Amino acid sequence: MNILSQNWLISRRHMLRGLGVTLALPLLDCMVPLRAADAPMKAKRSVFIYLPNGVNTVDYQIRESGPDYKLSMPLQSLEKHRSNITPFSGIHHPNGLGHHHNCKSIWLTGAKIGPSERNTISVDQLMASVTGPKTRFSSLELSNQGGSLSMNADGIQLPSQSSPAVVFRELFEDPKGGIASQRRGYKRRGSILDAILDDAKSLDNQLGNEDRGRLQQYLASVREVEIRTERSDKWLDTARPKIEPAIQSRINREISMQMLGDYLRTIYDLIVLAFQTDMTRVVTFNTGEEGQGFAVPEIGIKQDRHSLSHHNGNPDLMKQLAQNDAFNIKQFSYFLDRLSEVKDADGPLLDTTMALYGSGMAYGHSHGNASLPLVLAGGSKLGLKHGRHIDFNASAQFQGYDKHPAIYHKPINEKARLSNLLLTMAQKMDVKTEKFADSLAPISEVQA
Repeated sequence: MNILSQNWLISRRHMLRGLGVTLALPLLDCMVPLRAADAPMKAKRSVFIYLPNGVNTVDYQIRESGPDYKLSMPLQSLEKHRSNITPFSGIHHPNGLGHHHNCKSIWLTGAKIGPSERNTISVDQLMASVTGPKTRFSSLELSNQGGSLSMNADGIQLPSQSSPAVVFRELFEDPKGGIASQRRGYKRRGSILDAILDDAKSLDNQLGNEDRGRLQQYLASVREVEIRTERSDKWLDTARPKIEPAIQSRINREISMQMLGDYLRTIYDLIVLAFQTDMTRVVTFNTGEEGQGFAVPEIGIKQDRHSLSHHNGNPDLMKQLAQNDAFNIKQFSYFLDRLSEVKDADGPLLDTTMALYGSGMAYGHSHGNASLPLVLAGGSKLGLKHGRHIDFNASAQFQGYDKHPAIYHKPINEKARLSNLLLTMAQKMDVKTEKFADSLAPISEVQA
């Protein structure tokens, strides 16, 4: 074999055919050219994970800027990932200020919502429009409480799933009744959609401008379903990956929220498996609803996050909130562990996966959201660099109110917008845009 000629390479899309089954091969080393210039495009991935109700900012805040920072108590579990993470301080959503419990709905959109204004597309769905044609599922929306973080092009919230068992079966098990039955279902759905679109055309001329706008918004959602149905039909002839029984038994199960850590780790295992098998490249995970948020009875915390966030300065409640913060971040650290351990031909999944963890609120007691708790991880092979605390509050460090450090009524740096970070991530995922929501520019500090 002449290795230098690379005649031994096989295509990433090579199929195995036999006994009436077509099976796509995973990404193998023998598919990767020797010269980087000839290398196939990496499977670029992004995941967004939301923590409701902000954090105990007094304990959470990192006090040092730059590379020599010390992780605060709630963030201590991330120390082993220091070279692969960037904590931020001072980032805000201008349109999120004063929105209180609407923070989650605009976390990934940056939209200005009002009586005459509606939400807009979330950044994950922009990414999915690029990566979706390459995977069985264009995106995965997970939420154990309160609905998904994802909004379609019309600002309508996409449905989500909370059960890891249900998601596992959807991803990795063949449909009941077999492929032929599901194809008949897709064709039936397609016929219904065609009929809806035909009726809408005849109705359009009879409507006023306002009603016509509502109809067009509805039809956009119908067309979105149509596109997803067509994609699903095309994937029916490609067999789903076979998952080892040990992995299947660990993930394909229902879990009580009384064991929140077990639930979160199982969801994170599921996301890693979805990335490893290239079932999708874009995931959102909402870990709790802003007005609720889960308690953590397994470590003795019986009150929900919403109640703890309204602590009124009570030291015991503030301590419990900080412990709740640390617990949730520890599970995120586990997720980074798994992304570091699992590899494909491009190396550890963490190198080709960007993970944004954080909240749309900072100081929950007063619904403050001027300095959001955010950690960006991974993506070194997508052009991100890490290893420092980027602090946009540095010019007025700890000039908060009520003598509490790192608690802000309004942003210190108005230009430090979350939409700048979302734009940066979108561009790394090959979304062709120079602006997202109210962004001003990509964040150069995290770009290699």
